[in-house]
Amino acid sequence: MAKLLILGAGGHGKVVSEIAQLMKKWEEIAFLDDREDISEVLGMPIVGRLTDLPALRSEYEYAFVAIGSNTARLKWTEKISHHGFKIPTLMHPSSTVSTKSSIEEGTVIMAGVVINPDARIGRSCIINTASTIDHDCTLQDGVHTSPGAHLGGTVQVGERTWICIGATIINNINIGCDSVIAAGAVVTKDVPSNVIVAGVPAVIKE
Repeated sequence: MAKLLILGAGGHGKVVSEIAQLMKKWEEIAFLDDREDISEVLGMPIVGRLTDLPALRSEYEYAFVAIGSNTARLKWTEKISHHGFKIPTLMHPSSTVSTKSSIEEGTVIMAGVVINPDARIGRSCIINTASTIDHDCTLQDGVHTSPGAHLGGTVQVGERTWICIGATIINNINIGCDSVIAAGAVVTKDVPSNVIVAGVPAVIKE
């Protein structure tokens, strides 16, 4: 069995590391993190800073970015790919993911998630706890669906967009890149790029 290096040992990194443990595919899991006040998380060691990544390639075959920022997560995923690490897809055993869906490398699927047929999830996405992605949805790279977010069928979401906790997107909605769907929002109309929408029904706030 190979070894896995996780970039980021914060709260998100904790959840990611537990999912990796539950998958039972790696003989060792360790972290890189720039903080100096901690040496381990959940019993797994922090073996260096983020800048130590290239030096650890010979020891770790796999690497995964557990950074909450959508932009930073994509940037570091490019770096680990450049250095020749294999990038897994991590799926919690309690998630329900259709075999007719597609999920790209660097994406994490958390506990209680449901992904239905012909959904397409891009690279380095976070599909967070108990969120649901219905049939024929497309999430581009770096999207984050927060806990309890629900997407109806045939929803399109652009790169790096953040769908916050408890938000609901009805069927056949197109959402642009780098937008934020606020917590609890109900989206009933298309959303352009680079905006924040909130409310029931959701409207552009800025």
